[in-house]
Amino acid sequence: MTEKKATTAIILSIIAVLISAVAMTVTFMHSDSKESESLDTQYVLYLGTNDKDTNQPVFTPEKAKKEAEKILIDHFGGYTIQEASGGWVDEDKEYQEYTLVIHLSDTDIEQVHSAADEMVKVFRQSAVLIQTNQTVTEFYEGKKQAE
Repeated sequence: MTEKKATTAIILSIIAVLISAVAMTVTFMHSDSKESESLDTQYVLYLGTNDKDTNQPVFTPEKAKKEAEKILIDHFGGYTIQEASGGWVDEDKEYQEYTLVIHLSDTDIEQVHSAADEMVKVFRQSAVLIQTNQTVTEFYEGKKQAE
């Protein structure tokens, strides 16, 4: 075998090994080692509550949370909400607003966009910030006792 053919054979062997390693990694990542654990996409929404034009609160914090909860139940059936404060500077003026941080799993981006469309209208926003994160979800039921 010539040196060129030997080098080509070695390179092809290395590529084959790398492709096999990638395939095994992908297979391992997508197989559930536990029934209650799976790969998931988590969506985190940041919903401001000040009117986009007046920068005044659209609702009281309590009413804002209730309005968001109604939208989330209608679209998803479940959610997690955290209360936060948001702030920014625009043209040397500082703004602050009550913000709701919403965590969603077991859904898709189309459903998230549908809910965000409603939030933009109800809360009179110019936008809802959406972050998409790959996560592993596990419904942990505690350590099983031997019966």
